[in-house]
Amino acid sequence: MSDPSAFLARSGIRVFAHRGMVGEAPENTLLAFLTALSAGATHLETDVHASLDAVAVISHDPNLARVGRDVRVNQLTLAELKRVNLGNGQFVPSLPEALDAFPEALFNIDVKCDEAVVPTVQAVLGARATARVLITSFSEDRRRRACDLLPGVATSASSQVVARALVAASLAPTNVLRRVLRGITAVQVPERAGPLRIVTPHFVHRMHAVGVEVHVWTVNEVSAMRRLLDIGVDGLITDRTDVAVALITERS
Repeated sequence: MSDPSAFLARSGIRVFAHRGMVGEAPENTLLAFLTALSAGATHLETDVHASLDAVAVISHDPNLARVGRDVRVNQLTLAELKRVNLGNGQFVPSLPEALDAFPEALFNIDVKCDEAVVPTVQAVLGARATARVLITSFSEDRRRRACDLLPGVATSASSQVVARALVAASLAPTNVLRRVLRGITAVQVPERAGPLRIVTPHFVHRMHAVGVEVHVWTVNEVSAMRRLLDIGVDGLITDRTDVAVALITERS
């Protein structure tokens, strides 16, 4: 069984490259990941859907409209997806391909649809990568299904669990908060949700009290990075790996 702490074993602030180094390459492509790692990203954040032939493929949305192609991922086989040019000589990578291309990289994987759960698990097991991935999903059922098939994998809270954790962090004693977050390695949240400020010094303190890290998305402005680092967050999920790395280096 893997130790979930292995995903976060490295010391220091985590810099999660949000879909790779967007702006330098088409998002969620091998080039985007390579560029992000070259800029100093400690982790790669990405998203997984399933192709028509049930392969875990890397795409933020169920279609490729974000990258200028009007096709649905689940209506094409992996071979057909490989013929869709995303620009810069890049194509939709499969999750096995990405895990193989960057065998030392740490991947934060958001499982985006029910059909992607089993293919994602198969890809992680096939690459023997359980210790270097974190599994997350907005769906608690989806997250649990994947984690049950990957014993010991790191995982961040679904939106349902985050909502319960917010209430418990404000109103409940530590033992209740610990039960709410049992099995959770990190909470990955926006700084704000509408008028509600989620990430506060109190929230970070309560998460740390039960051994859970706080990673904030999507943080691109230096002022926001400084503010969040000052209150003790553990990681920044950002489109600007270069900016985050430069700031963290400056502060060290």
